[in-house]
Amino acid sequence: MGVLKVILTIVFILDCICLAAVVLMQEGKAQGLGAIAGAAESYYGKNKGRTMEGGLVRLTQILAVLFFVLTLVLDMMN
Repeated sequence: MGVLKVILTIVFILDCICLAAVVLMQEGKAQGLGAIAGAAESYYGKNKGRTMEGGLVRLTQILAVLFFVLTLVLDMMN
């Protein structure tokens, strides 16, 4: 059990570092005056999931789920 706990702890630390880095790479969600003019309904607004920003959002979700799962597993091991 000790080796598994060390491996999971290392994966947990790497996940924390990656999660912080991915969150910091994302752009702010404030649209400013563009929201008034309807800029959110542009081609970019509709296809945001296929851009790098969309990929960062998806990666954030995956890393966050991994964070919570590892947290629960490591807590159950104590």
